[in-house]
Amino acid sequence: MRKLWTAWICFFVLIFAAGCSNDKPAEKKNGSGETTEAASEADTKISYETLPDGIEWITNNSAPVFSSPDAEKGGTFHQAILSFPMTFRTVGPDSNGSFRSAILDNQLNLINIHPNTGEIIPELATHWAFDDDKKTMYFRLDKEAKWSDGEPVTAADVQYTLRFMRSEHIIAPWYNDYYTREIDEVAVYDEHTLSVKSTKAQPDLHLKLNLAPIPEHYYGEPDENFVHKYNWKIVPNTGAYQIEDFRKGKFIRFKRKENWWAENRRYFKNRFNADYVQYNVVRDYNMLWEYFKKGRIDVFGLTIPKYWHEKSETEVFRKGYVKKIWFFNNTQRSASGMWLNQDKPIFKDKRVRYAFAHAMNIQRVIDKVLRGDYFRLTHGYVGYGEYSNNSIRPRTYSIEKVSALMTEAGWQRGKDGIWEKNGRRFSVEVTYGFEQHTPRLVVLKEEARKAGVELRLQKLDSSAAFKKFLEKQHDVAWMGWSTGMRPSFWQHWHSDNAHKPQTNNITNTDDPKIDRLIDQYRGSLSADERKRLSKEIQEEIHEQGAFVPTFMIPYVREGYWRWIRLPDSHGTKKSNTLFDPFNPMTGGLFWIDTGEREQTLEAKDGGETFEPVNIKDERYKSEALN
Repeated sequence: MRKLWTAWICFFVLIFAAGCSNDKPAEKKNGSGETTEAASEADTKISYETLPDGIEWITNNSAPVFSSPDAEKGGTFHQAILSFPMTFRTVGPDSNGSFRSAILDNQLNLINIHPNTGEIIPELATHWAFDDDKKTMYFRLDKEAKWSDGEPVTAADVQYTLRFMRSEHIIAPWYNDYYTREIDEVAVYDEHTLSVKSTKAQPDLHLKLNLAPIPEHYYGEPDENFVHKYNWKIVPNTGAYQIEDFRKGKFIRFKRKENWWAENRRYFKNRFNADYVQYNVVRDYNMLWEYFKKGRIDVFGLTIPKYWHEKSETEVFRKGYVKKIWFFNNTQRSASGMWLNQDKPIFKDKRVRYAFAHAMNIQRVIDKVLRGDYFRLTHGYVGYGEYSNNSIRPRTYSIEKVSALMTEAGWQRGKDGIWEKNGRRFSVEVTYGFEQHTPRLVVLKEEARKAGVELRLQKLDSSAAFKKFLEKQHDVAWMGWSTGMRPSFWQHWHSDNAHKPQTNNITNTDDPKIDRLIDQYRGSLSADERKRLSKEIQEEIHEQGAFVPTFMIPYVREGYWRWIRLPDSHGTKKSNTLFDPFNPMTGGLFWIDTGEREQTLEAKDGGETFEPVNIKDERYKSEALN
């Protein structure tokens, strides 16, 4: 349920403040109506409600375990980031960067989804229940759950999240809106029992009301200094790791908690095994590759064909020091492509947007640069099952269609072959943040020029590029968003988020019909209606022409030093990487064989070799491509 790249917004919703009392009762009633010991000092701050009768509690301790019993604790997992995050805050300005997921993944939700079966499984809550109103869920918190500073996790923490997320001082419009319009109320029945009520009945209630607490004892009430005050604070969390140390621009180091409260829970046992996870900043991707070959970084993504087919034909692979794995998954696909800023004058005409799409020879890039390994993404919501509109087809390269559209729009070819109108050339800047994508964009640039469109390529640091997109200063954004369990349209396509900075509507789409459909989708009480509306919204987004889908990659390919071990299953159906150290749904399955590390490095120094290992796991391939 959490995102691996990080541009998409996570759902960890919560709670309306219960009433307060200054009276200290001699005794109190728990959620079952039983008399307990005298209330503590903290209890006097909360007024408990009475738990309704007839609640049917559910838990799940029988779904398949997907970790390995052979996993061992210990060692340091060395990884890298291309740029240092702009903040450690997970809300507010500049917080929506890729490193955000590493922080959020160590902040557990109430429940999770089993990555192979799709069942609900425990996380912070041991039990849950559904009310007949189809708007309310009840939760029982794990009584052993603790914050990283030792404080217990209580229903009051969950309650505080709603106040926090509604605060104007966190400068987070999306969260302000969601926690105001989507969550009706929360009731607290005792220290560990609560309910959350949606504003409307709907299917998939467990996805909407999947919550994560925020520590009130740490924050207090947000004020006008919140953004600055907490920019680099290390906030208490509930997950397996906490940031231990960092140096801006250099590194961030996480430490696994000793005696973590959940380490022996069924779905967490034998996971999150490294003692430390260290991210060093390596700003140059080529240098990152050199660091990996020297063993200074433990794993390296080989999805890019040049690395899988050519660059991996090097000594550390041939001599068996580093293994290769190609693992097909079956999950929601990132909305990767070119996002056109409709507030720029050149993209206000739909015909010009269509022409731009027809000038992008995506298939040429797949065939020439990507070795035919990638697949064409058809639209922005692939992989969502019955919520995906599989009838949509992308606009393909056609110089003839570009010519017809541009001529109809009143443009004509200039002396250099680029379309012109009223002194303006069809010349746009494409901003991107990943050096290894340059060859793809160079081919697109060459092919687009044949169609009369000039692309000016602008490579920025990844954080700077994303900041530019959020500030809506781009012409064309080259990027992909992470995904959720269901399509999310409001943040990217509703006019509420257009024409303003720090929102995810980076195309500045402002269309009344799309707004109306999204509002209906958000307010629908019927699963069938939501599926229909989802497909209709996707069709309207396609007609808008502000997003040009590019590539889909239904697998992960990675290289890893032989001291990094994986379960026999290698990963889960939903794994977007096999070496995510934190993700509660799919991560933390690997472990480090410290003895093997010493043996491998000694063998490398002494010229000893091992049998090369090249794994191809296709168990989920047919599902992924259907």
